[in-house]
Amino acid sequence: MKVVIRKAEKEDCPRLLELIKELAVYEKAPEQVTVSLAHFAESGFGDKPLWWAFCAEVDGKIEGFALYYIRYSTWKGQRMYLEDIIVTEAMRGKGLGKQLFDRLIQEAREKRFAGITWQVLEWNEPAIHFYKKYDADFDPEWVNCSINV
Repeated sequence: MKVVIRKAEKEDCPRLLELIKELAVYEKAPEQVTVSLAHFAESGFGDKPLWWAFCAEVDGKIEGFALYYIRYSTWKGQRMYLEDIIVTEAMRGKGLGKQLFDRLIQEAREKRFAGITWQVLEWNEPAIHFYKKYDADFDPEWVNCSINV
């Protein structure tokens, strides 16, 4: 099994969207993926990209990816926000997630971000166990909020 971790390219967007939909099924919310391929690609590869990603290719096929953007903390400065880290069901447990996460850490250090922030669903025990291996801090004080406009 030959694994390559590389920066995502615009041509990867259809496959990335497939994996996003797979994640939505896993998270029991497939109907909530409403982004179009055109909007997704433009947001990552247009004149002013809003997100960046690393792909995990196995034998030439994308089997996972990690997508992030930059958020700003008035207390800490620029931080990487990990929106999603996804590995196909068939490839879970083979080290792709670790390779992607390690590449994110490297990127955050290279760009001198103050850290990495993300969310994990409270019932997603495999993900929580994965993040605990990195000594991640879990903060029960903050409540997620959002509105649709």
